[in-house]
Amino acid sequence: MRAVIQRVLSAAVRVDGEVVGELDRPGLLVYLGVTHDDSAVEVAWTARKIWDLRLLRDERSASDVGAPVLVVSQFTLYGDARKGRRPTWQAAAPGPVSEPLYDAVCAELERLGAHVERGRFGADMRVESVNDGPITLVLDTPPSMVE
Repeated sequence: MRAVIQRVLSAAVRVDGEVVGELDRPGLLVYLGVTHDDSAVEVAWTARKIWDLRLLRDERSASDVGAPVLVVSQFTLYGDARKGRRPTWQAAAPGPVSEPLYDAVCAELERLGAHVERGRFGADMRVESVNDGPITLVLDTPPSMVE
């Protein structure tokens, strides 16, 4: 599982002009990609990391201050453009595999106590954000799943 986490002052996701997810106060914008062999183990690890990472002001975590989290599915995080001019998406899990895992990460964040806003899985989304810092972190689940 791969997550790109940004510290934001605000963020919104629109689908067909309608706001489907929004942070109207400081929090985290998370772009989430799923690969073929991801499972509940990666879900739990990723959600816990997102919630506990000290990326907010004064080295605080979202869990420390109750900051909201906006999670947007993004299969292109597993794009590979090392060869040629056209990226391949072979490492990205297909929708029937990735959608339940995306939903599971959101649910696990909620279980941990997060207020979670979401994009719309598989939709053509417009994401607006005001980055804070900017702080952006790429998080990959380790193969050994050791913290």
